[in-house]
Formats: sequence, structure tokens, C-alpha cells
Amino acid sequence: MSHVNVTINGRQYRMACEEGQETRLLRLAESLESRVENLRGKFGEIGDARLTVMAALTIADELVDANQQIRALQEELTALRDVRVVAADRARATQTAVAAALNAAAERIEKTTQVLNRTIGGGVAIG
Repeated sequence: MSHVNVTINGRQYRMACEEGQETRLLRLAESLESRVENLRGKFGEIGDARLTVMAALTIADELVDANQQIRALQEELTALRDVRVVAADRARATQTAVAAALNAAAERIEKTTQVLNRTIGGGVAIG
């Protein structure tokens, strides 16, 4: 377990994190600090706790929106996968139908050729 010192709203906090997550934790704290400073610029000194809560609420709002977008994209992805499966099934059915039609045509051509060969071979000699 690692420890990192972060500054949020002008106060230092010693935070624990998993090994290798130190940089991520520092970036998250910097993001929160930036939001607090931005809110302080908009609303002035309205109290440390209130600024921190407002910053947390804006982050929570963005998280809710992001989760809704993720769910919508997951639903769209599922629908697209379903369409792909249907299209692949149709393509296989079309391939099978085309192959059957070609085989039937080849059989008809073969039979016609046999009939023509018998007719020409068994017919009157031209000459």
C-alpha cells in the first residue's frame, strides 16, 4: 500500500492507494482541486465545505450523464450485433440459395448437353 499527499481546497490530505496508482490519485486530486478553484471563482468564498460539496455534486452529475451514455452505447452495440447476426444469417441463406440455383442450372445444362449429343450423334449425317 502506498501513500500520497494531495491538496484539496488548500488542505493537505494523506491518502492510501494501491501500488502503481499514485499518479492516478494525484491527477484525480488535481482535477477536484481545479473544480473547487473554478467554483470559488464563480461564487466567491462561500465556505470550504460548501465548495467541496458543490465540486463533488458536479462530478456526480457528470458521472450520471456518462453512465447514461454508456448504457445507451451498450444498447446500441447490442442492437448492432443483433443486426450483424441477422445479416450474416441472410448472407449464408443467400449463398446457399445461389449455390443451389447454380447446381440446378448446371444439371439442366448437363441434361440439355446429353440430349443434344444424342440428337446429333443419333441423327442423320450431314454432308
